[in-house]
Amino acid sequence: MATQAQRAGAGAGVDRERAFFFALAIAIVVTTVSGFALQFAMGRSTLASPWWVHLHGVTAMGWLTLYLTQNFLVFRGTMALHRQLGWIASAYLGWMVAVGFSVTTLSAITHRIPFFFEPNVFIVMDWTVDLLFAGLTWTAVAMRAQPDWHRRLMLCGAVVVMTPGVGRLLPLPLMGTWILWSIWLVMAVYVAVAMAFDVLTRGRVHPAYLWGFGAITAAIALMRPLAFSPPLLSLTKTLMG
Repeated sequence: MATQAQRAGAGAGVDRERAFFFALAIAIVVTTVSGFALQFAMGRSTLASPWWVHLHGVTAMGWLTLYLTQNFLVFRGTMALHRQLGWIASAYLGWMVAVGFSVTTLSAITHRIPFFFEPNVFIVMDWTVDLLFAGLTWTAVAMRAQPDWHRRLMLCGAVVVMTPGVGRLLPLPLMGTWILWSIWLVMAVYVAVAMAFDVLTRGRVHPAYLWGFGAITAAIALMRPLAFSPPLLSLTKTLMG
């Protein structure tokens, strides 16, 4: 039977972990928003973009707001509201994927793909990011009864959502075919911080990171081969005319 001191220590560990994930959620949101703010400040992004571009931006910001709010609720211990909002967030995932796929497709059709991207790579990257984010997040929701897995897989999903923001912070035109791995490297920093926290507080890295970040790494490795497969080259040609 646990002593009062042991229970107090366990409670302090939970509070420390909740505070850490809330702090990391703030860092993820700030990083992502900073990328878009930088491009806007430099005049590379404007409000003159098509409506569907703005819809995508609002949708992504909506998800980041939900993610940050959910971590704040856990940090405060408001678990009932956290669970209720979780069902809304789960449904919102479907909207995120639908908007993401649509915007990428429209970007190809209207020739709005950034000049430094190979169009087929851009299309595969965006679609894969959408599916990877949804897959990791829905898996996290399915494992909500195991909070240690749930919050770590949610974190991996949130790291994937950083992709567009991180890309806007990096000098991508100078990176050639290393664009995808440069974005992966930034993701790796955030996950490495989370892994280090586990080592310090638990004595080992939680396996959720091995699965979550393993999936991210595998997806990055497959993007270019998929992009240059005959079906994707044909699809890119069809979309872009």
